[in-house]
Amino acid sequence: MARTELEEPLATGMEAVLIVSLLLLASIPLILAYTTLILTSFADTIVSNPWVHFHFTIDNWIAFFRGELSTTRARIYTTSQILWMIGNTIIVAAGVALVVLAGSITSAYAYSRMKYRWRMGTLKLLLLLHAFPGVALIVGVYTLYYYTLVKYVSLQHRLLYSFVFVIFARASLELPMSIWILKGFFDRVPWELEWAVIVDGGSRWTALRHAMLPLVKPGIAAVAIFAFLAGWEDLIYVMVFLPPQAKTLATFIEGQLAGGSLESSYLPILAAAGTLYLLPTILFFVFTQRLLMETMSGGVKG
Repeated sequence: MARTELEEPLATGMEAVLIVSLLLLASIPLILAYTTLILTSFADTIVSNPWVHFHFTIDNWIAFFRGELSTTRARIYTTSQILWMIGNTIIVAAGVALVVLAGSITSAYAYSRMKYRWRMGTLKLLLLLHAFPGVALIVGVYTLYYYTLVKYVSLQHRLLYSFVFVIFARASLELPMSIWILKGFFDRVPWELEWAVIVDGGSRWTALRHAMLPLVKPGIAAVAIFAFLAGWEDLIYVMVFLPPQAKTLATFIEGQLAGGSLESSYLPILAAAGTLYLLPTILFFVFTQRLLMETMSGGVKG
């Protein structure tokens, strides 16, 4: 018996080492791709692998913000146009995060604290909706967009409407899982705290604002991060619904790579654009690992 008790932790430790080793091995191509991209953005040439010698420079970043994307360093875009692309990306990402937070907080609170007919049925429906990829819904969403745009939106408001539509359309794809995540956090809050506010004369809204939200901040932060990244990284929806003049970083990079200008583009400068595009994702996951682990272990109750 004693030998078995000593061997079990050793076996568990070996299994953990094996799992981590396999995950690292599987991640090597992705790590090399990211490393090559980042090094190329700071190099005077294309870095084919991380071990080649190159000259460190920030000229690629300066050229990118100047709009000098070609091999001849001709100004294809102005600095203001580059800044507008970054601004458009931030607007979409921040808008998606705000819509997802507003919808998921209120919905998750209702699912967690209120009992009503079809509660479990709609919860299961949310998971079913989350299973649909966004590209599979693009035809139906575009039909709704085109119908409302032509019939109800004037010409001077179409750009604004396009941004609002793409924000809500992209946020709708993130809402189902966000509601489930936040419901798990609300389920862990004791009922006594909420009832204390209600007994003292507070409303449900007061209880949510003062008793519940401070205790589910990790879940709110995680949902906000995931939603922001979803809006920042989106390509399909911004490409379909935003007009050509309202480029984001995603559509800008895609246009340079697939728009027939790849031969004349200077790849280290495009690598700088790609690194800027990846920067929020890298920073979020580096500095919020503990928060994400807490979110994944939050659990969901029925």
